[in-house]
Amino acid sequence: MFGHVKELIVILVIAGAVFGFAKPVALRFTAERDFVRRRNVWFALTVTAFLSPTFWPFAFIAMPLLLWAGRKDNNPAALYLLLLQVIPYISIQIPVIGINKLFGLDNYRLLSFFVLIPLAWRIRHAKNPARILGLQTMDVFLLMYGVVQVALFIPPDLPNHVILHDSPTNLLRRAVLFFVDIYFLYFAVSRSCANRESIVDAEAAFCVSSIIMAVLAVFETLRHWLLYAALAPDWSGNDFSVPFTYLARGNMLRAEASAGHPLALGFLLAIALGLWISIQSRARTRRSRVLVVVALIFGLLATYSRGPWLGAIFIFIAFSALGSSRFSRLLKAGSVIILLAGVISMSPLRAQLIKALPLPGGPVDTDFTYRQRLLDQSLQLIEARPLFGDQSALSKMQNLRQGQGIIDVVNSYIDIALFHGLVGLALFLGFILTALNRAYRAAKAMIHTDAELALLGFGLVACILGALLMMADISFILGIEKMFYVLAALAAAYAHCARESSRRPLVHSHSDRPTEIR
Repeated sequence: MFGHVKELIVILVIAGAVFGFAKPVALRFTAERDFVRRRNVWFALTVTAFLSPTFWPFAFIAMPLLLWAGRKDNNPAALYLLLLQVIPYISIQIPVIGINKLFGLDNYRLLSFFVLIPLAWRIRHAKNPARILGLQTMDVFLLMYGVVQVALFIPPDLPNHVILHDSPTNLLRRAVLFFVDIYFLYFAVSRSCANRESIVDAEAAFCVSSIIMAVLAVFETLRHWLLYAALAPDWSGNDFSVPFTYLARGNMLRAEASAGHPLALGFLLAIALGLWISIQSRARTRRSRVLVVVALIFGLLATYSRGPWLGAIFIFIAFSALGSSRFSRLLKAGSVIILLAGVISMSPLRAQLIKALPLPGGPVDTDFTYRQRLLDQSLQLIEARPLFGDQSALSKMQNLRQGQGIIDVVNSYIDIALFHGLVGLALFLGFILTALNRAYRAAKAMIHTDAELALLGFGLVACILGALLMMADISFILGIEKMFYVLAALAAAYAHCARESSRRPLVHSHSDRPTEIR
């Protein structure tokens, strides 16, 4: 029970330092009572996780704590984002008499059941004309995509090659979990962030969480020590579904922190960087603004993940290219990138980063060979069954099984097209592209009347574009999936907020707080 105290002490010391640094900055975005409560819940859940011999003591403490914190918080969406990666994804099956299993329970679903769903219920019964009302085009796209996901059964890739068959119970389970995992997340965030301040508060909370992960990631790489991997053996039993492994590039450890995988961590940090540059003007000092950027960049470097690196650069350039003064912004962005490249080239990290680059014939060239083979075979299968995909595609791709025993479909778009067809891919892209279009048009309309609100929108647009780019080289799992739907929800909320803002006189006040939902 107390075998992981060393890891816990390291995490608490680093997190305590980050929260101490972040508090005066965060109070520019967040009410002090909310910040203190969220911080205390983060510490309580972290300590409970490391002292719990199994998942269930943690869950039984987390349930009432999350329910209480979500009820007290003025902006539960921000609470959700701060706690999104408080611990890694570890799925434990809920035992039920009479059937094989109910479904897996993990931190994401605890947050959904005890923060998001109660929030959605309160929103549904609260009279708030400022929020999005009724079903929108994005809701329709998402619900239709959910219908495709529920209707098409994808047998799990079991190591013994047994093909499981569908059942009415499985169908019902998929429908329930679609709402729990996806729709309630989108609905609760898009409807609860009903004004500028609540959107900024949510983004700032995610940035605080990401800074903690970034500093932990740097520590993990420097010490070659995955701090959260200790939880897996204790909680797993026979239910653990994501093995924690020490992934290396060259002789350097690829950090994971609490994200569960270097690619997931890199994705989240790249998005946090994009959100921060769109809200950082509210920070009091240049020093605090720069330190946040530096922490996120070094955390990104510690993941040794090329896709998130390119995604972060793309987000930075895209944000600089949007809005007014595009030429000067692009010039500054180029200067920052060149300066950063120069600093890295003179640092001890230079040799290790070169090894991580995709140079032909280099150490990572085999990754590209695998991706090319994956693409070729996937396109053949998609061409054979284009509309609704081939749910047994994995059984036809056995030559792509890796040393870890899995067929790694490291492209989110190929994954969707393979198993849900071009119909599923069209609905998926229709959902996010509608969010992108609405946020961009709203931000563009605000350039000359409310520059701060316009920057907030351009930041979301840049992050969505960066996410779409990164998803071509990563799987749609872990925090990647959750943050994708959060970005779409924030974009929908932003477009609605900007439209409402254009209808009333402009008021600038950093003392405004998110609309309370009771």
